[in-house]
Amino acid sequence: MQRRVRVLVVDDSVVVRRIVTDVLSGDPALEVVGTAPNGRVALDKLAQLSPDAMTLDIEMPVMDGLQTLLEVRRVDRRLPVVMFSTLTERGASATLEALSNGASDYVTKPANVGSVAESMESVRAQLIPKIKALVPWFSEAAAPAAAPAAAPVPARPAAPVAVRTRSGAPGTPRALVIGSSTGGPEALAAVLAKLPASLPVPVLVTQHMPPVFTRLYAQRLDKATALTVVEAADGQAVVPGTVYIAPGDFHMEVVRRGAGLAVKLHQGPPENFCRPAVDVMVRSAVSVFGGDLLAVVLTGMGSDGKLSCKAVAEAGGQVVVQDEATSVVWGMPGAVAREGVADEVLPLGAIPDAIVRRLGARAGSPVPAAARTAPGRALPPLPPASSFTSRAAATPSPARPPATRPTAPAVRTP
Repeated sequence: MQRRVRVLVVDDSVVVRRIVTDVLSGDPALEVVGTAPNGRVALDKLAQLSPDAMTLDIEMPVMDGLQTLLEVRRVDRRLPVVMFSTLTERGASATLEALSNGASDYVTKPANVGSVAESMESVRAQLIPKIKALVPWFSEAAAPAAAPAAAPVPARPAAPVAVRTRSGAPGTPRALVIGSSTGGPEALAAVLAKLPASLPVPVLVTQHMPPVFTRLYAQRLDKATALTVVEAADGQAVVPGTVYIAPGDFHMEVVRRGAGLAVKLHQGPPENFCRPAVDVMVRSAVSVFGGDLLAVVLTGMGSDGKLSCKAVAEAGGQVVVQDEATSVVWGMPGAVAREGVADEVLPLGAIPDAIVRRLGARAGSPVPAAARTAPGRALPPLPPASSFTSRAAATPSPARPPATRPTAPAVRTP
């Protein structure tokens, strides 16, 4: 019988500690081995109890979550640490800082709920899947056809995965789409930081994040990369050299608008339990670009992106996914790889070079500054929509009227 995952719960609120403890204890695969009201006590219990995972509040007396995380990472770089955050600008900013300092993932505290039962359900839905996915020996044992659970090891060996064989050369991509989830904020930052400012195609990104978080995340990326990075706004022109981050709680699509392209945001039903969803974004890109598309799937839980990447492959486009060894959770990229539609399965550090290489000679052609700031600039002529045969493109996701969102700020000139 597989042993249970041992969890240390750290939060200064007695109520929150009780809710999290009750939720985790209600799952037969999990066991709360201890609780702590602040970081100082947590570090002592960490040494005593040797848990398999930790939940960590951000704002606490004596020693807050950010300082505690730094201390934890000095002694244990692999312990899964899930931050507890509020859906506020301050909470989002602190959470992004925690992710950059080694936190594994985060959940948001229940807000504006009517009962303890609703709070518990919110925590249960967010936290339990993440803990199970982040503990390597548990997630591997729970996977289909997996071997019996083994003791934790320093690194996971990458399972061999077959890549697809092409019958002909792919077309030159007119756009880059990237999907990510758990572990994605840091993985995506690492990829974008190595892409040149002269990238001649637009970059559409869906990272599973709640509202507020996506805006602050886009701002952080904009300061850390050579590319222009924005949280996408409804109706915003899609131009080369700019990265568009899907806003929290909104699906993002790319659509034709006159001679150019634009962002379309909507709150259609979640797909793969997610909004924004990678499948919605990529499916729309296939309907616009056909096979002239490069899709990249980075670390993340679940299988969001699998169906739409199959559509990319069927249309003649290119698909690159992150490998298991460098993924925090090999859910999304693993699902695409196992579907047999990936052209390459690469470690995170090799993905930027693969992107530039697959964009071909276009990656070396600088984008004029004036073109990057012109809101109406069109991409190269697009083939008619009737020429695309992707099954996924033929069945777009349900959509409501576009949401009214603030006008995007003018893009900066590098």
